[in-house]
Amino acid sequence: MADETSKVQPEEPAEKESGVDRRRFLNTSWKVLGVALVAEAAWTSYDLLKPGVAEGFGGIVDAGAVTDFTDEGTVTYFLNGRFYVTSYQGGLRALYQKCPHLGCKVPWDQGSNEFRCPCHGSIYNLIGEYQSGPAPRGMDRFPITIENGHVMVDTGAAVEGPPPGTHEGPPVGGGGTTA
Repeated sequence: MADETSKVQPEEPAEKESGVDRRRFLNTSWKVLGVALVAEAAWTSYDLLKPGVAEGFGGIVDAGAVTDFTDEGTVTYFLNGRFYVTSYQGGLRALYQKCPHLGCKVPWDQGSNEFRCPCHGSIYNLIGEYQSGPAPRGMDRFPITIENGHVMVDTGAAVEGPPPGTHEGPPVGGGGTTA
């Protein structure tokens, strides 16, 4: 018979060290990173779903006091709103700078008193009505309101320009000055 003291007895597990072992550390790290990812996703979703108030193009632009537009036939450009304000027969019109043909910027030609598209040659009168060229209609417009004596232009709501053949404004080459 074998000696019972010579039997191999299993070693007692050593006391766990105080602190955090590798497995617990990694599990906690993954949980913290997961919570951070969810928080970032929630923040980004909030920013996308609740945009700030638009300033300049796409929002309401203050074009100045009504008294700034009393001269007949004036054309004033507003870079921050991408539009022109024209004055004709006591009325104001806000014209979008973009040509309805292919989207080029249409400048006011002081010499000929008309809007001329430099890309394809479309011509519009002082109030943006189509005169000639490949454009399918007159220049698009923005709604204007008067608030507390100021001209407010809503650049977020473009209105399609008048069809060819509409002639309520001056003929091409007729009055107009740049302010």
